[in-house]
Amino acid sequence: MQRKHLVTATALGLMIAASQASANTVLRASHQFPGGQGDVRDEMVQMMAEEVANADVGLEIEIYPGQSLFKAREQWGALARGRLDITSLPLDYASGRHPEFSATLMPGLVRNHEHAQRLNDSEYMGMIKDVIQEGGARVLADAWLSGGFASSEQCITSPDTVDGQVFRAAGPAFEEMLEAAGASIASMPSSEIYTAMQTGVLDAANTSSMSFVSYRLYEQVECLTEPGDFALWFMYEPILISEQVWQGLNDEQQTALMDAGEKAEEFFAEEAAAIDQQMVDVYEENGVEVVKMTEEDYNAWLEIARETSYKNFAENVPNGQAIIDAALAVE
Repeated sequence: MQRKHLVTATALGLMIAASQASANTVLRASHQFPGGQGDVRDEMVQMMAEEVANADVGLEIEIYPGQSLFKAREQWGALARGRLDITSLPLDYASGRHPEFSATLMPGLVRNHEHAQRLNDSEYMGMIKDVIQEGGARVLADAWLSGGFASSEQCITSPDTVDGQVFRAAGPAFEEMLEAAGASIASMPSSEIYTAMQTGVLDAANTSSMSFVSYRLYEQVECLTEPGDFALWFMYEPILISEQVWQGLNDEQQTALMDAGEKAEEFFAEEAAAIDQQMVDVYEENGVEVVKMTEEDYNAWLEIARETSYKNFAENVPNGQAIIDAALAVE
């Protein structure tokens, strides 16, 4: 008899636990980066999922890394329509829908990691976040990644070194600058660079330091140009939530998400600068030549950028000049 009561109590406990689990609101988080392999963007999302679970507000985040739920360039559209809940996204990937986002991958606009942190609280970022929210999403955590250049043909330093190479450039602003220097462009997300280089579609690419490591591009290139003191390439890759989804959450759940996003952002800020050195170490260990741009190289690139990507952005993007001016005003 006692055993029967024990079984009944156990079954009841399982039923209650199952009922509580089913009562949780489950948010699906998608990103293109390798999962569980040390990519800081994946780790930010994992940290948020853990923090939200610990908050015990009836909210759960399921993570789908490596394009397992949506392809890289499908994520913004899915998020804006409420088909996807959360994403870690290189925002410039959505510049085809919102050309203002090209300002988050503009050559030389961000000088270093400290400058990126100051930009997060600036009028410039306020303008970008207004477009994000009007487009159907909102930011849970800011993240800027620095990056570099790599080639299977020759080291990329001054503008003349890209002449004749087929290049992946991440977004319109870099594409315009590189084309003006003589490169040919093949557009694709960072997750496709490895295969494109392996099959000869690409000679060279620029992407974030983290992606250079996570996607093992050292297996396909001969020379890496690290960010160094003259980082031409910085990209904004925030964690976003669908505005439709956000509005369906209660106050406790929204607070838990914002608190989790703040912790993930702090974690990222501590890791960001170390990622560049990690990239250099990994590439040198794998026999890849590592070089830096000089100040003269950097200025030559900026001169081209101002006449191409900066000019085109200012002339063709709504509020374009004001966005650039707001960014340049941040010292």
